[in-house]
Amino acid sequence: MAENISAWWARRQRSKETEVPYPIGRYRADWQPYPVLIRQYHPDLNNGITLTQIPPAAEVYLTWCCDSGHTFVATPTEQRERPGRTRRRSSWCPECSAAAVPKRAATRQPRRPGRAPAGAAGASGSAGSISAGEAFVSPLAPKPASAAEAKLRMLLSERLDLDLTPNAVRTSRPFFGRLEVWPDIVIADLRVAIEYDTIGRHGLEHVGKREVADRRKDRLLRAAGWEVVRVRCAQLQPLGPHDVRASGVTSASVARLLDALRDIRGDLIVNAYLR
Repeated sequence: MAENISAWWARRQRSKETEVPYPIGRYRADWQPYPVLIRQYHPDLNNGITLTQIPPAAEVYLTWCCDSGHTFVATPTEQRERPGRTRRRSSWCPECSAAAVPKRAATRQPRRPGRAPAGAAGASGSAGSISAGEAFVSPLAPKPASAAEAKLRMLLSERLDLDLTPNAVRTSRPFFGRLEVWPDIVIADLRVAIEYDTIGRHGLEHVGKREVADRRKDRLLRAAGWEVVRVRCAQLQPLGPHDVRASGVTSASVARLLDALRDIRGDLIVNAYLR
């Protein structure tokens, strides 16, 4: 059960028999993927204990202060999981989040006879009779979300003679209601999916629940016989054994990506596609 910061710190002092159970900086790397939380945390509101002294999974109530000046109490886990599917900085503050989404009465549209409601395709999606593990072009796949993704695709196509037209992979189990996933880049010949991950403008991308979804997506791809390489930028830590850490899309990061492909499929196979 969570306890207040004073009681939690005192209990850790007793159990570890030391005045400072966690030195400053101990958990700095664990908190780096959450720049918004770093900004919202103030040691003066938490008995002088810094955020880098608190394990991200600690059952302790901490006091936070958002950019709008709202002060609230939440555990580290509650804060890390708070964003959900939203992309607003306000979603890290319950008061801002509640004010940003006005409540509206739900209205239901009458269904037309013989016609399924929107989204009824559910797990079948657009994959139809395609077998699990096959790459295909899905009309449901979103367009590239950033110029960096488009640049990475271009640089990769300049180095490898591969068809990068497919944008989806059929899965055996549904991912958010559909039997298909949409990697940023699909390399069907190598059966490798490439993802380009950043924390985004407000530090909310690919952290918290988004990271949980990323891991689930990777598991579905691997279960279908694919491998995943994530190009992880900023403070994002690798999720898989072949992930590449980079500061952005550069010739050096593309070279490391090619090395990851060689580790997965072998030098001879990957080098055979070099232009």
